[in-house]
Amino acid sequence: MTDKDPVVELRDVHKSFGALKVLDGVSLTVARGEVAVIIGRSGSGKSTALRCIDRLEVIDDGEIVVCGHRLTDAKLNLRALRQDVGIVFQSYNLFPHLTVAQNITLAPVSVKRVSRAEALETAQAVLRQVGLQDKADAYPEQLSGGQQQRAAIARSLAMKPKVMLFDEVTSALDPELTAEVLRVMEDLAASGMTMVVVTHEMSFARRIADQLVFMHGGRVRETGPGDILLDPQTPELRQFMSHELHAATR
Repeated sequence: MTDKDPVVELRDVHKSFGALKVLDGVSLTVARGEVAVIIGRSGSGKSTALRCIDRLEVIDDGEIVVCGHRLTDAKLNLRALRQDVGIVFQSYNLFPHLTVAQNITLAPVSVKRVSRAEALETAQAVLRQVGLQDKADAYPEQLSGGQQQRAAIARSLAMKPKVMLFDEVTSALDPELTAEVLRVMEDLAASGMTMVVVTHEMSFARRIADQLVFMHGGRVRETGPGDILLDPQTPELRQFMSHELHAATR
């Protein structure tokens, strides 16, 4: 993989769950250092597309290449793929019986075989990055939802991934906690991290997106810079934005 190769590439990807077609020929390219934001209604296929990038879902047809890994390759090294790709979900998935620092050092020590001292040093660095440097010895239950989500982001960063995936990471948080998590994500984007983000936060999407991808009915209907939200070219995106505006003013 060279510096000019896309970090993430989906080509004509199809995915069904039984009779339900969830992805219907999705194509998407994300360059190194780019932030791609996927928006759309619930059921549009955006979270499934994200999960396919980490091969948490196996596609039916098409091709996905992530950080040089061809995901349809029978000899795909899943362990190597997961080291290159960090993913953060709506649920924090922190181990409740471990401290924040222990949660963060677990994978680098067990998967990457780094020393405990080096893992702790990395944990301190990523906790500073997400503004939680004073919470290393706290347990998840002692943190707010926003702090737990930032700890989950730190845990992914500790693996030093080449691309970060975020799936609706603020949807369970109240507005104040949402804002603190989004700030961390904006800082990450500014640092040059390649990111693919699924979100309902439209003003955030417009600010952060190098590439905004609107999905509807399992297909990519419109793409462009964040400003396409101000001047939608398709009736589907116009209707979606009208609905979002109405919901925001209710």
